[in-house]
Amino acid sequence: MVLQLIDTHVHINFETFEPDLEAVAARWRAAGVVRLVHSCVEPSEFERIRSIADRFPEVAFAVGLHPLDVADLWTDERAEEIQTLAQSDDRVVAIGETGLDFFKAENREQQIAALNAQLDIASRLDLPLIIHCRDAALEMADCLRTFKNQGRSVRGVMHCWGGSPEETEWFLDLGMYISFSGTVTFKKAEQIQASARMVPMDRLLIETDCPFLSPVPKRGEKRNEPSFVQHVAHQLAHLKDLPVETIATQTTLNACRLFGLDYPVPDPLQIPCT
Repeated sequence: MVLQLIDTHVHINFETFEPDLEAVAARWRAAGVVRLVHSCVEPSEFERIRSIADRFPEVAFAVGLHPLDVADLWTDERAEEIQTLAQSDDRVVAIGETGLDFFKAENREQQIAALNAQLDIASRLDLPLIIHCRDAALEMADCLRTFKNQGRSVRGVMHCWGGSPEETEWFLDLGMYISFSGTVTFKKAEQIQASARMVPMDRLLIETDCPFLSPVPKRGEKRNEPSFVQHVAHQLAHLKDLPVETIATQTTLNACRLFGLDYPVPDPLQIPCT
């Protein structure tokens, strides 16, 4: 039986996919990937991402600004641009990816300001957030908690999650979904695996974050791709001692619920290309 899976975080607009995107799509469909949520690193990517969604109807997408691009690209006008683009196409299902990254950058106040602006956009448009969080869990939780304490709606996903079980609990308490990528399959990823075991089934999502972070047993391949999300599902099934069909069904339902996608989802092999 082919599983029905949703890869909730891809970057198939990157140049590495240009030569063979049709073949990549054929593989994700054969693997049972019925939907993909395409993240956005910066608004300039929007038209390219939209053109991909025109070609592959199972692709929904987001718009936002990655925290590592804030130093060069963030302005008040950028916030207006993100909101305008988010309202320009019904296939926009999230704001992001946004968030905080203090591993590679030190512009903390600027990143927090950009995050808060995108939180505000998501709340006003009633869209979930795709959140990147690296070496910044405490500050991220504080931002989300402050926003909620103001009576504003906050919902979304901690993508490619790598935090500790304690940090995971903070975001679960804030109502966030937790998404695991190929990192959960790595031999030494004990902290990530411990977090995966504790996430309730109704908050669990899977992703590739392709073209990065190829999972075991595809670690030797330089380019990750959506079909490999099946290996994340199998690892979560192993960690939770559940049938992989259960993981597939629940994570697909969760993704549909968070991103407002239709459920039940179509047979991936019956989706026409345009």
